[in-house]
Amino acid sequence: MTETPVSLADLRREIDRIDAAMHGLLMERGEIISQLIAVKRSQETGSAFRPGREAAMMREIVGRHRGILPVDIVESIWRVIIATFTHVQAPYAVHGDVSLGGAAMRDVARFHFGFVVPYETHDDASDVIHAVAASRGDLGLVPVAAAGAWWRALEPAGAPKVIARLPFVERADHPAAMPCYVLSKPVDEASAGSDIRLYSVVLPEAAAPAPAGFEVTARAGAALLISLPGAQPVSALADALPAATAIHPVGSHAAAVPHPV
Repeated sequence: MTETPVSLADLRREIDRIDAAMHGLLMERGEIISQLIAVKRSQETGSAFRPGREAAMMREIVGRHRGILPVDIVESIWRVIIATFTHVQAPYAVHGDVSLGGAAMRDVARFHFGFVVPYETHDDASDVIHAVAASRGDLGLVPVAAAGAWWRALEPAGAPKVIARLPFVERADHPAAMPCYVLSKPVDEASAGSDIRLYSVVLPEAAAPAPAGFEVTARAGAALLISLPGAQPVSALADALPAATAIHPVGSHAAAVPHPV
């Protein structure tokens, strides 16, 4: 027997059914978040941000994604869901360093945090760090390529720290491609993404060579920002730089997820 062709009306009804189901799941997620807020108030303290968990979620999403919908759209939808529900748990704002371009930083902020989370711009990384430090629980965005040794302000124990690196999913044509560090007040070790640890290093002089075998993420004169894989001990860095005048941890982040074009 010949199968009856599927009509446009039938397909549109299926889309409506799926849309209603997705909306229902979002509302169900909201109900669970309400319970989570109550549980956290009685059982847990500290930041509402879980950058390590968020990075793991993005890895899973990218790993299982199939079909014609671009992975960038899927990433953005999940980022907005996560950021918005986090904002519901503990309201916060995002502070962006626009020294390398306001449009590029706005794309990063809106792609990863949506339009519900307030977004404020600042002239440089120093102003962002100050805003985060003075806030109750805001986040800062600083371009990886920002000028100057801005990371030195993260050295004190109570200063803001790097907790994530964006984008989580890297690709050449990413719609929010400018690499940025996410800063927050210090979070507990279990909450942080710790694939990569960041250290602020000060060499004895500006002309001193960088240590071989280590990734120098940024440099400003004698000040270096060095990335260490989670398995590499900081003692190896200290051994490679016996003349360094300072080596301070300034945060950590999950490794980026590469995705083919």
